[in-house]
Amino acid sequence: MSDSSKMGDGVRMCRDCGGIKPLTDFHASPKRKGGRGSYCKDCFNERSKRSYAKRVQEKFGRQVREGRTVPDGHRYCPDCEAAKPLTDFPQSKAGRGGYGGYCKPCHNFRGKASVERRGGSREYHLRRRYGIGQVDFDELLAEQGGVCAICGAADPQHVDHDHRTGWVRGILCFNCNGGLGQFRDNQLFLASAIEYLKGTTWQRILIHPGVYQMCSSSRGRPPSRSS
Repeated sequence: MSDSSKMGDGVRMCRDCGGIKPLTDFHASPKRKGGRGSYCKDCFNERSKRSYAKRVQEKFGRQVREGRTVPDGHRYCPDCEAAKPLTDFPQSKAGRGGYGGYCKPCHNFRGKASVERRGGSREYHLRRRYGIGQVDFDELLAEQGGVCAICGAADPQHVDHDHRTGWVRGILCFNCNGGLGQFRDNQLFLASAIEYLKGTTWQRILIHPGVYQMCSSSRGRPPSRSS
């Protein structure tokens, strides 16, 4: 007579702990009678842990570290080896449960150490974005005479590069770098802009030594009285 018939419908005796438990406390097993395993879930998990530890010992010659108990609403930080409330961990969409794997102090320490290994945030930004370092930046700026390659403004800090090839072209000021980006590096657009300005901008023309005349634009409208 089977265990389930001895215990009654819907229950089974675990072969390890001897407990009489509902069938839902046993893992599904199509190969077993009644479609459930012979060991309750708790005992089955313990058997799995012991089996895994044995295999690791035989194959790698090391012990499996015992699992740690972490209270609800807490997380274990592997760096400081302490269980802390979730509020002590930085939020992270990629992390388990929406939080990072290290507490805030350890997370910040790791970030600073990473920046120092890369040579500082500026060095990291230049190399990641443009493939050059601060030394390359300084050398290129020196070749330009220390000024913006377009307008000649002093102390430019923006790297201009070809968006198609990634090739660095020069060092520009904020306005010139943004202007090229707005015109999408299109020479035709830039040439059209020059022609547009020639036809719409008021110009000062020398009509006599020391005497200039302001000539109006050939296109456009005069400003309104309310402007």
